[in-house]
Amino acid sequence: MKKILFWVFTGFSFITSAQSYTSYFTGNPVNSDSIPHGGICMMGGATEDDNAMKWFLKRANGGDILVLRTDNSSGYNSYMFNLGPKVNSVETIVCNNPTASYQTYVQQKIMNAEAIWFAGGDQWDYVTYWRNTPVDSLVNDAIQNRHIVVGGTSAGMAILGKFYYTAKNGSVTSAVALANPYNGEVTVDSLSFLKIKYLNDVITDTHYDNPDRRGRHVVFLARILTDYGVIGKGIACDEYTAVCIDTNGLARVYGQYPAYDDNAYFIQPNCELPNMAPETCLPGMNLNWNLGGKALKVYNVKGKTSGINTFDLTDWKTGQGGVWQNWYVAAGTLFDTIGSQIDCIPLIIDNSGISNTLLVYPNPCRERIKIEAENMKILEISMLNSNGDIIRSLKNVNSSSTSIDVKTLPLGLYLLRIQTDNGIISHKFILE
Repeated sequence: MKKILFWVFTGFSFITSAQSYTSYFTGNPVNSDSIPHGGICMMGGATEDDNAMKWFLKRANGGDILVLRTDNSSGYNSYMFNLGPKVNSVETIVCNNPTASYQTYVQQKIMNAEAIWFAGGDQWDYVTYWRNTPVDSLVNDAIQNRHIVVGGTSAGMAILGKFYYTAKNGSVTSAVALANPYNGEVTVDSLSFLKIKYLNDVITDTHYDNPDRRGRHVVFLARILTDYGVIGKGIACDEYTAVCIDTNGLARVYGQYPAYDDNAYFIQPNCELPNMAPETCLPGMNLNWNLGGKALKVYNVKGKTSGINTFDLTDWKTGQGGVWQNWYVAAGTLFDTIGSQIDCIPLIIDNSGISNTLLVYPNPCRERIKIEAENMKILEISMLNSNGDIIRSLKNVNSSSTSIDVKTLPLGLYLLRIQTDNGIISHKFILE
């Protein structure tokens, strides 16, 4: 019988490239060739949930774990390496300044990783250090082409959505945001950063129970709808709660309920209403997003050790183990009441991965917008203006192509919600 020698290096670190980054390595220095299983793991801050982290590590399929952060040190190495399931290695790279993104060593480690974890810290550092650099390009390539699993806690969770709160000017409280949605601390961004399936229309928030961040999260959604004309959605976690999303879009909620009141929230503007836009979302004024006390539909899910409670992100309406609530804002104060399951088809932005098989043109347009689908049927189309109002609807299209006369509409930005026999797609277009 041959003996196989396996060296495990622990506590090894080095500083290099004029101290642009620091590396801490634990495990086998020989790169793994494992094939990861993909997925997303998001935690609300404070102590990591062990069961959710085991889910994350299992999705790496015995491969190499890379932790990216901009401060602190090697705290994750021993925890991840010894928690199980078994992984090949854990390496933490602390980016000390933006130039670390251009270091060959850092780039190579991203290309070799089967899992990438974004630690807590300062999300504005993450945005300024990594956005529009080789780091975000390589991470996106690894997600889309190698199907690595990604995750993060606190600031690391905050950057995972298509929309993200940058905290550029400091952390805003719910009271300040609700009193003035355009306060300088309400910094909601949509510039291209991380591109993760099932989070393409999502903004996340963390530490939801300490302090209460529900109000500011609602303000973020109001700003997304008001500023970008997008019906965004929210995913949030209490401090000791985690949401883990598999490649089929099923989100499992982990926590310690009933021993502790650990919650996750899935929040969306109420598509049952003909106009989903806030009544008042203006600089210097209280937010009003009431709409008869039903402005937002929220699925509140308790986190359990088994992760048995779930929410389906492919339809944003099917859940297990949670309760529906209505949230609304009146004169800058957030209220919640008992609700019922949403009774409509929520807008889901390009979560199906099929947008490349549908063509919307010309864009910008002046008289008629044309929609053509490849290898699928268009069933129904809704056109929304920048306020979220449905202004045109085409029912029972049942064709691979159609067009809509738009020459009488005011100039501006519009959104098409296109129901096909292969999923829901959205497209923005400009009338000029």
